[in-house]
Amino acid sequence: MSAGRAPDGGPGEHRRGASGRALTRLVISVDACGSGRLAIDAKKSLRRAMYRAFEEAGDAVGVLPGELRKEDRGDGILATVEPSVPQVDLVGRWVETLRQGVREHNRAGGVPLRLRVAMHAGPVVIDAEGLVGRAVDLTCRLCDSEAAKRAIDEAGADFLLVVSDPLYRTVVREGGRYIEPDDYVPHRVGNKETDETAWFLLPGRRDRQGPAPDRAGTTAPRARGQVFQVAGDNQVFSDNVFQGPFTGIAKAPAKAPEDDGRGPA
Repeated sequence: MSAGRAPDGGPGEHRRGASGRALTRLVISVDACGSGRLAIDAKKSLRRAMYRAFEEAGDAVGVLPGELRKEDRGDGILATVEPSVPQVDLVGRWVETLRQGVREHNRAGGVPLRLRVAMHAGPVVIDAEGLVGRAVDLTCRLCDSEAAKRAIDEAGADFLLVVSDPLYRTVVREGGRYIEPDDYVPHRVGNKETDETAWFLLPGRRDRQGPAPDRAGTTAPRARGQVFQVAGDNQVFSDNVFQGPFTGIAKAPAKAPEDDGRGPA
């Protein structure tokens, strides 16, 4: 991160937060997809690319030393950002810069980088060992959820953002630079003790269909309107379940009678 002035509130305020006070902080979980299948040299290359993109994103929004605490997770990063950094900047410019860093790396060739990123804000304590709080737990579970893994894989994408419902309602829905609320799709996420609605963003993709529900029914894709054609006068529908809105139900046009060669009756 770039050097500069002390964080808002002065160094004493930051030390008080770091010594055990629970402050409402934005939590970020980043995971590099598929790193477990890579050899050690490829893993090292992937980590360098991930950290380079992460640092560039922080510089883009002016995150200062002391305003961000990050922990290495091998194939990922867990971070929390102080309240002095506007959340709208992190959801907007920070996310967009991180995504562009991924795209730049992938255009250059080498080991492909694909990131799942999750965000949530809530009370977080920073102690001598790291980050503590339910907000931390939820952010990690959103990032590691099967729904998130399936969404990025099925889309063939190199970047997925998952934000919690409270963060969507208080920050994303208000919009802002680099923030398009209508591009987010709600999904039900189940992971360990978590059963939450989260909002998924695949930047640059306006497909609202989303992933299919898993066996536990933890995701709820938004279906497009469908048109059903009904043939015949005595169709019976039994034990059918339709999900999503219907555009309409139309009866198929009757076939014209075949010409038997005798002309009009």
